[in-house]
Amino acid sequence: MSIDLHTHSTVSDGTLTPTELVKLAKDVGLDAIALTDHDTYSGVAEAMEAGKEFGIEVIPGCELSLESPDGAGWMHVVALWIPEDPEELKTAFDWVIEGRKTRNHEIIDILRTQGISITYEAVAARAQGTIGRPHFAQELVSLGVCSSINEAFKVWIGDDGRAYVPKRKLKPKQAMDILNNIGATSILAHPFALGLNFTKTEALVRELMKMGLDGMEVHYSEHNEAATKGFKEMAERLGLLVSGGSDFHGTVKPKISLGKGKGGLHVPTELLEKMKADRRAKGLPV
Repeated sequence: MSIDLHTHSTVSDGTLTPTELVKLAKDVGLDAIALTDHDTYSGVAEAMEAGKEFGIEVIPGCELSLESPDGAGWMHVVALWIPEDPEELKTAFDWVIEGRKTRNHEIIDILRTQGISITYEAVAARAQGTIGRPHFAQELVSLGVCSSINEAFKVWIGDDGRAYVPKRKLKPKQAMDILNNIGATSILAHPFALGLNFTKTEALVRELMKMGLDGMEVHYSEHNEAATKGFKEMAERLGLLVSGGSDFHGTVKPKISLGKGKGGLHVPTELLEKMKADRRAKGLPV
């Protein structure tokens, strides 16, 4: 009995449509999944309908990118049980997406100054929803500039790549206020990606808890046994909900399987039940 509460579809930077993603969840024997596309919830309605068709529970969600404190890496929050068409969240995402468009054109300009014949139109044609770096990577491979998606990120568009441009992000307090206002359950995603030791991570988590953070992603594809144990102990000590997910994207992350991560991931269904109990205790819908 397992679940996957961190997945992506073609609506952001995954390679399966929301319907295909839910069908795969059924095929691999999951009890439930959350669709958590980056900075958008526009695929949720389709996923929910597919859930009814395939008999899979679908939790409506999304993933938000937050400004990280000095010295930290990525800070993302997965929001679960977002309501249908939350206006406050939509406004925030519109602002983020506007910045993303500017960023994408800046990446194109940098790549072209490096002698790469890449066009915005070709990259955009690869996206069914939000244009993201995986679409740039796919185009770089297609042009023969890189031999793999991994190489495209490592050399060109990853955080240390030659054409890296930071994206517009929400401030933590701004994001948490929105999620609190709309009644979402907020989960700190992949805490290992902060690049901090456990002491500094806990200090940051405590600050987020003051803003309303509900839980932490303990079970994750890139967490080794020690990280999983450490984050689990931290979450339990702080009274946070324990969550988990694969961060499945499809073929752009070929080593990550839905529900199983790199092979050893297991997110128990009972964690979802604890989240539901927490929401009921707060008077929130499930």
